Amino acid sequence: MKNSKTKKFSVLLLTLCFSIVISFNLSKSVSAAESVNNSIDTVGIANNYPIIMVHGLFGWGNDELYGINYWGGAESLKQILTSKGYTIYTPTIGSVSSNWDRACELYAYIKGGTVDYGEAHAKKYGHNRYGRTYPGVYQQFGTLDRSGQIQKIHLIGHSMGGQTVRVLAQLLENGDADEINNTPSDDISPLFTGGHHWIESITTIATPHDGSQESHEQEGIEPMAHDFFAAMAVQGGLVNSDNPCFDFRLDQWGLKKEPSESYQSYYKRVVTSNIWKDTKDLSVWDLAPEGAKELNSWVKAQSDIYYFSLACEDTHKSLFTPYQVPNLNMNPLLLKSSYLMGAYINNKPGDVPIDSTWWENDGIVSVVSATYPKVGSDDKMVQYSGTPQKGVWNYLGEIDNIDHIEVVGLSHPETRQYLENKYIDLAKTLSNLPK
Repeated sequence: MKNSKTKKFSVLLLTLCFSIVISFNLSKSVSAAESVNNSIDTVGIANNYPIIMVHGLFGWGNDELYGINYWGGAESLKQILTSKGYTIYTPTIGSVSSNWDRACELYAYIKGGTVDYGEAHAKKYGHNRYGRTYPGVYQQFGTLDRSGQIQKIHLIGHSMGGQTVRVLAQLLENGDADEINNTPSDDISPLFTGGHHWIESITTIATPHDGSQESHEQEGIEPMAHDFFAAMAVQGGLVNSDNPCFDFRLDQWGLKKEPSESYQSYYKRVVTSNIWKDTKDLSVWDLAPEGAKELNSWVKAQSDIYYFSLACEDTHKSLFTPYQVPNLNMNPLLLKSSYLMGAYINNKPGDVPIDSTWWENDGIVSVVSATYPKVGSDDKMVQYSGTPQKGVWNYLGEIDNIDHIEVVGLSHPETRQYLENKYIDLAKTLSNLPK
């Protein structure tokens, strides 16, 4: 990492929200009827576990942001999949928090209760141990049903969300030694004690398992955050709104929006906070190749979980250079980062080596990084052949000519139905995994 973590927030942190806002009018051209009325399926299933879809950086889940869904853009993928007979949840967790903190929030969202970031973790990084309280969308998570079977879940994560769900699985199954050794047994969260085999499958979509070389680009966070909030204000009066429709969810750091505080004041407190300089317990570290390597060193594929991965590619080899350049359809806001990634080399001592194998990308994440964890990891991958294997990454391949935003924003009418069908097929695959 460079000395100034603030400079690493870059396009990686802000592109998603910018892009979905700007592409809003494009996605509006597809009606709900066109999206949903594709003959509702009677779903034949081997398991009826809920599917929980976890957003990435700067994302949101349940709440629409000025009519735009993170999962689906103008139309909700959650509603589309629900209409096919699946149980879908789309949580909202920390938008720029570390994967550890996000996993703790995801656990509380599913199971219910107050977020516990861990006694040892909170002391190590200097933030509050407890966070928000959730009612629990699936309180029976981990309990036995009438037939004596554990009530499990399927997890789908886009971008950083894929890292987050891996951390959740690691903690549930193995616990954390620091938390066990530093927390009284009557005060420790079940999340940190281990032995909980409650996850059936994990699917990652365009996830930077080995980090993104784009994070090495030097950009200041404050000017870009200013532009982001200005864009949101134009869309719906965000700056003067009392409705916190976009929430950084950094309460553990004392960065909660006050009831009478303007969004201008709130975002300024966030982007100018010293936390960006003083801690690795944030997304800015986890998403860098060096941070991903550290995460991969302790977050492993679990032997009883099905793992699937899907990459996106929206570049091609230049006619005049050996580099990868963006396809014509790539979102304009991704072009700068895509060009950078398509020609980036890094051999600096202490950094993760980056060579030409990293050049194919979706505008934010390299194809090679999205396949499965490799840097600092001993995880294994197989090409998915229709018969999934547990404990290894079943690689579903790459979606060509689709960028990092389009795969969840579904903003182009000509590709929307194709991508919807991808999600429907994925839900069928997960529901047909044997218990």
